[in-house]
Amino acid sequence: MPRVKPNVKLLQYTGNPEQTVALAAKLCYSDATIEKLADGVTEEAAAKFLSKLMGMGHQSPIEHASFTFGIEGVSRALLAQITRHRIASFSVKSQRYVSAKENFNYIIPPAIESLGEDAVKEYEAQMAQMQQWYADWQEKLGGKGEKINEDARFVLPNASETKMVVTMNARELFHFFSLRCCFRAQWEIREVAWQMLKLVSQVAPNLFASAGPNCYCGGCTEGVKSCGRQAEVKQIRNGLNK
Repeated sequence: MPRVKPNVKLLQYTGNPEQTVALAAKLCYSDATIEKLADGVTEEAAAKFLSKLMGMGHQSPIEHASFTFGIEGVSRALLAQITRHRIASFSVKSQRYVSAKENFNYIIPPAIESLGEDAVKEYEAQMAQMQQWYADWQEKLGGKGEKINEDARFVLPNASETKMVVTMNARELFHFFSLRCCFRAQWEIREVAWQMLKLVSQVAPNLFASAGPNCYCGGCTEGVKSCGRQAEVKQIRNGLNK
């Protein structure tokens, strides 16, 4: 039962995402025909236009760029959080069709790892026990198949690893990053969010130049619950551009 950690890959994205957004935005402010809409929209011009666009807070054009991620090494607990972002598409590894009897990976929270080897061994023993309970229920329910798995899985923990493909447009990604890159976000989804932000920043640096937690883009919105780590957040965010 191997332990796993969050891993994110950018699988697909809108071709020339920055130019796509720039063209959509230009249409809002120009009487150019569709045939001539791209005239003059060079890479440099698109970068300047995007900076102006984001400064104006005109975000509807950035919905025309979408990004698809493959995410693995994350828990079912994370799944419950990320699917709250409803302006997105999700395809998730099924616990009905994929048995956990022989292939049961799980996540160990860093707080448990920090307690030392004995705590980790105790946790691993608990995971092994749950996998055994799962296998026992499979046998009692009839052996194998999705109808068996769908009931046996009720004894599996939130720590169970899952995999997913997630697609979001750039506007939803801005919202996602503002919430999930924050230090007050749960550690696992925060790590996923930072990996996602790094990946999109590599392919559309001008589009996502101001993306990140609220304290990076402006001021902290957590009030009395603020982590007080704005300087650290900005250091991490600025490090993505290197």
